[in-house]
Amino acid sequence: MLSDRRRVLIAIVVLMFLFGATVSGVLVTNYQHIGTLVKVVKLVRNNYIEPVTTTQLMDGAIKGIVESLDDPYSVYLEPKRYQELQVQMQGSFGGLGIHVGVKDKHITVIAPIKGTPAFRAGVKAGDVIARINDQDAINMDIDKAVELMRGPAGTRVKITVIREEKGEKKPLEFNIVREIITVPSVEGKLVKGEPIAHIQLSMFNENTKTELAETIKKLEQEKFRGIILDLRNNPGGELKAAGDVANYFVPKGRIVTIRDRFGAVETIDADGDKLNYPLVVLVNGFSASASEIVAGAIKDTGSGTLVGTKTYGKGVVQTIFKLDSDSGLKITTAKYFTPKGHDIHKKGIDPDVVIEQPEDSKEDLQLNKAVEILKSKIQPQ
Repeated sequence: MLSDRRRVLIAIVVLMFLFGATVSGVLVTNYQHIGTLVKVVKLVRNNYIEPVTTTQLMDGAIKGIVESLDDPYSVYLEPKRYQELQVQMQGSFGGLGIHVGVKDKHITVIAPIKGTPAFRAGVKAGDVIARINDQDAINMDIDKAVELMRGPAGTRVKITVIREEKGEKKPLEFNIVREIITVPSVEGKLVKGEPIAHIQLSMFNENTKTELAETIKKLEQEKFRGIILDLRNNPGGELKAAGDVANYFVPKGRIVTIRDRFGAVETIDADGDKLNYPLVVLVNGFSASASEIVAGAIKDTGSGTLVGTKTYGKGVVQTIFKLDSDSGLKITTAKYFTPKGHDIHKKGIDPDVVIEQPEDSKEDLQLNKAVEILKSKIQPQ
């Protein structure tokens, strides 16, 4: 059997190779830290009040490496969490029915999904998740929070949120029973009394391209003459899906440029087979990531008019790597840039027409403005 000391040294050497460093160079420059790490492992194994396995300590070391990046989007995914993420991207899971993101270093509700338990309970966009059951969520990583909120249908979860109303922050508690959440990423209908298609995208997943094609085909039978693409409260999702959606709305050419730390460049381009309708895009402070790729491409190419408020400002791309034992590593690997080369990370995208949407307003002022703009663009028959 290998000694604990030898197991730890082997694990360290493997980590060095994974990070692309030469073993000899790292050992020379960091021998004191390595020696300290080995000593800490030994002290914990021999002296901690509860038994601790080497596997448990190695998992903790891996988490610590990722957490040292100080990046809310990079995280070590234990097997259960890795599986949950795969399920999420397929569009069906057991949970509450909320999209969450990181805003001002807090886990924040981007949007509850209509008709889900969270929506019916009264959870709102902008709510900060403070506690999940009995665990403090203020400094929790986002994937851990998602894991805690998901679970078998019929089971109950308690979440405490902080909601800002009229300048005052109030804690609110919700006891919610989980259900199977099947998330259609695209919904569409005609604006009442107008030849205008209102197409809402709630997220970008592997089904979005097909759902969008089906929605447009169905609405074309009703002979619409203008499109409102609604990306409000859309937290993003798959990069490929963002390219597929943008391809419907921008002319032939660049959709997005992705650059990694080494200067390698990847591009996604439109094939030029776009829809030929006047276009308005609705965005707000919770339009993030893939939503901003689409909105940025439309704005830079002049393909449509952006209406609403400044977007979220997530201009980085994460890659998911499968590790041994069915675990995974999600890390930020690149930045993306709009067709004109704009870096929107932590900046967001300013709409062409700024329209605030007061929470207490019974009217959708942003949608009304979009309809007004489109009516001025639609040619009379």
